[in-house]
Amino acid sequence: MCSAEPINCFPVLTNILSNAFLRLFNSTAHIRVWSNPFYSTQNPEVKREIFFICLSYMLILASGLPPHFAVSSMEDYKVKSMH
Repeated sequence: MCSAEPINCFPVLTNILSNAFLRLFNSTAHIRVWSNPFYSTQNPEVKREIFFICLSYMLILASGLPPHFAVSSMEDYKVKSMH
């Protein structure tokens, strides 16, 4: 009925249970459930903006990591710790 991932299985389970309860109470209506877990767009300008936002975030993150490791190594050297 659905894949084993919870993000895919929960809407299907909700649909099955809700329609079963409707049939239990002799209703002819039915409920449709769908899931769109990820934002998707076909506009290339929006995709380009998202790409550059992610790229700039990664560059800022990458520039901050090496000094962190260098300071950590200097602190270890000062207190003469062994790994």
